[in-house]
Order: sequence, then structure tokens, then C-alpha cells
Amino acid sequence: MDVGLQTYRNNAEQENRDQLVLSHLTYVKKIIGRMRSEFPDEIDIENLESAGILGLVEAASRFNSDLGVQFTTFAYQRIRGAILDELRRNCPLPQSTLQHWAMIRDVWHQLGERPTSLSIAAATGLSVDEVEACLAAIRMTRPEVWREELPIRRECDASADAVYSEKEQIRRLTDAIEKISDRARTAITLYHLNQLTLKEIGTVMRLSESRVSRILAASELELKGLLLSTNIDQQVSSN
Repeated sequence: MDVGLQTYRNNAEQENRDQLVLSHLTYVKKIIGRMRSEFPDEIDIENLESAGILGLVEAASRFNSDLGVQFTTFAYQRIRGAILDELRRNCPLPQSTLQHWAMIRDVWHQLGERPTSLSIAAATGLSVDEVEACLAAIRMTRPEVWREELPIRRECDASADAVYSEKEQIRRLTDAIEKISDRARTAITLYHLNQLTLKEIGTVMRLSESRVSRILAASELELKGLLLSTNIDQQVSSN
């Protein structure tokens, strides 16, 4: 290939990447806005914005429009992941939160089906506020721990018979959402489906951002329990 043509193409690709970054800087701020009330008070938001922009730059450098995926969809996890990495590096969880999490994790496996923040509080001796504050902190700053240590399947459910089709998973999730409280269902819907920020949800529900964050964490915990219960029920009925 002609060197001049290759240089031209490289320059054009760089310009496209630069344009993607410049036109999506506000998207980084929007993602931080969705997460902001769950950050500790002392966190430096500017540092998180810088980390998010680095995630945006990485996404722009890897994006391939030929795949038919919108750039915002492609970039979201990279931006959010970069923000969470920065948060973990500069804001370790206090020992009290880690101790509360260990207690919550232990009783989660003991309570069986549909554990709630209220039942966990009763089992651990913590207050409901302490349980929900801990859940919100772990959900935000340790998403891998949130997924792995409070799974929606027991180890015995990992057989091929327990693998559900995507359509079945959607049906089970829809059924579970119908069983939670109206307030929890509203928060889940506004956050995950309507993509509102916590501040916007707070305005709709007339709650503080911090309260919305705790409701989301407690609601997701309850959904995990409902889905786990469904897994166990279906395994028993199939035996």
C-alpha cells in the first residue's frame, strides 16, 4: 500500500477517534451522575472524571462501527470500569463496612429463599440502615464481590439442567420484579430501563439520592433471593 495513502488513513482514523472522545465527554459526566450519590463524601470527583475520560479514550481506540453496536453502548462498561478502578484505588472501604459485609454474606447463605434487608438485619443484629448502607457500598465499589459472593445460584444448580434460555431468564426476572414492593420496582425500572440518574430518580420519587441508592441495593438483593428461590424450586420439581 502506498505510504501516503496509509498515512492519510491513519490520520483519518485518529481524527474519528478524537471526535468520538470530544463528542462524548458529557457522557462521562452523565455516568458519574448516575453513580455519584454512592461515592464517599471525601472522593475527588475530578479524579473520577479523569479516569472516566481515559476509559472513553480506550473505548474510542477499540471501537469498530462495522459491528453494528452504538458507541455509547460499547463505551459504557469501559468508562464505568475505569471510574470504579479509580474509586477502589483511592477510597478503600472502612473496616466496619467489610465486617458488616462478612456478616451479611454469611447469613445470606443461611437464610435460604428470599432474604431481605429486614431479615438480614434481624439475623445479624445490624440495623436495617447499616445493612442497606453496606449493600450500597459493596454494590458500587466491589461489583465483582456483589456478583460472586451473593450468587443467584447455589453450586448444586450449575448442572446443564439448570441452564435456562435467555427467554426463560427474562420471564423469571419479570416474575421476580412483580413480587417486590412498588417503590423498589419503580426504582429498579427508572434506573435500569429508563437510565435515569440517582438525582433524577430522587426527584421523581421525592427521596434523597442516598436513599435511592440504598433502595436499589436492597431491591437487587431481594431479586437475587427470589431468583435463587426459583432455581431451587425448579430443581426440586424436576427431581
